[in-house]
Amino acid sequence: MTYEAVIGLEIHVQVKTRTKMFTAAPYEYGAAPNTLTDAVVLGLPGTLPVLNHAAIEKCAKLGLMLGCEIAEVCKWDRKNYFYPDSPKNYQLTQNEEPLCIGGKVEIELPGPSRNVEGEHRWVTLNRIHLEEDPGKLTHEAFETLIDFNRAGVPLAEIVTEPDMSSSTEAVAFLNCLRNMIVYAGISDCDMEKGQMRCDANVSLRLVGTETLGTRTEMKNLNSISNVKAAIEYEIARQTEILEEGGKITQETRRWDVDTASSSSLRSKEEAHDYRYFPDPDLMPVQLDRARVKELEAELPERPLDKQRRYQADLDLPFTITSVLCQNRELSEFFEEALKTHNAPKQIANYITNDLLRELSAASEHGDSALDVGQCKLTPAHIGTLAKIIDEGVISKQIGKEVFTEMFATGAMPDAIVEKKGLKQSNDTGEIEALCREAIAGNAKAVGQYKDGNEKALNALKGPVMKATKGKANPAMLDQLLKKLIDEG
Repeated sequence: MTYEAVIGLEIHVQVKTRTKMFTAAPYEYGAAPNTLTDAVVLGLPGTLPVLNHAAIEKCAKLGLMLGCEIAEVCKWDRKNYFYPDSPKNYQLTQNEEPLCIGGKVEIELPGPSRNVEGEHRWVTLNRIHLEEDPGKLTHEAFETLIDFNRAGVPLAEIVTEPDMSSSTEAVAFLNCLRNMIVYAGISDCDMEKGQMRCDANVSLRLVGTETLGTRTEMKNLNSISNVKAAIEYEIARQTEILEEGGKITQETRRWDVDTASSSSLRSKEEAHDYRYFPDPDLMPVQLDRARVKELEAELPERPLDKQRRYQADLDLPFTITSVLCQNRELSEFFEEALKTHNAPKQIANYITNDLLRELSAASEHGDSALDVGQCKLTPAHIGTLAKIIDEGVISKQIGKEVFTEMFATGAMPDAIVEKKGLKQSNDTGEIEALCREAIAGNAKAVGQYKDGNEKALNALKGPVMKATKGKANPAMLDQLLKKLIDEG
């Protein structure tokens, strides 16, 4: 028998706000354990929650970014459970009436190679609801440590339909989802810091049938590579059980990164096990429809929409757009550079090749300039460099030297050219004399060119460029060499 996987994901994203969901207590990753708490977070008697309106609006923006319907009214429920990371012994969440309903996410599957665009498809969402994050447990050999700093942080839970069938689709979904969340400024989605975590629900069914099999849930996967590995492991584990005539137990499983395997954590709870009931201390939330329209107007262009626009309007290839559009800051840097000089391909190449290379090298040497916002270059630097190359002030070859210098110093490219005397030589007499020397000194290359080998001309250009220290005008050099050879 042949089985196919059915996969649904639950993604928990910390919403980036100054304070926690129901109290003015702040949150900062890396603070000393249990220093960012207050009476509300710890669930002390006599305390009442106070709603964080910024979290409501950011979650609504997230829903709009993902094509959700924003509910007219959403309300708060208590999800009761007795875990050590929940100081109140319940979690405030939205069970019956979530803020965001439905929605869908466009994903881009890997192409046959890195340079070829893959298939696009949509993954359907069930809902997005707001809740509060529990604390963090650190399991030691014989004890468990609890840090309540994270407890109460606003958390958007994004629930998909069982709409994926492979780890590849799940990875593509998480990458596209994370890009959109970061683009919209909802969260930084740093999985190492717990800002984005994923639960994977996996079941198998016979190919050609519609009935869903018994699912298992893999909890708190904290990297996309772990999601991929856990799903693949679970598909193999369930397949083996079913092929041997066994039955799948509905349960929650823990993923062990070190052994690349999972183990049973607990029998899976059903909704009624949590004994949900409406929270008596929080009023339902009604988001004004005019305000929803305002939030929608603030949304940035979606990454894949931007990628299509760059390809159609700017004639940029997929290899460039797939890099530029992954990062909102990088794409905005690119668009700002175009205002200085409208040369999309040249500027895009400088950003995706030279700039990213220099940033990578700087990070490897311990420099703090790890992203485009922290380096000394501005969009005007790149735009001006492209402009003076197009105007023939310097050659592309000299442009590489200028780029390295301006990245290191922050000086403008025209100032570097002036200071170092790098202006391109258009002295026809000097270049022609050097061309004659090159032709006389390399009869073999001249013969190959006459036989139709255009590349042989490069062997003649090299000596001229060396003699002029790279300042000879390449177009003039090319033209003169061809003219002199043709004239014999």
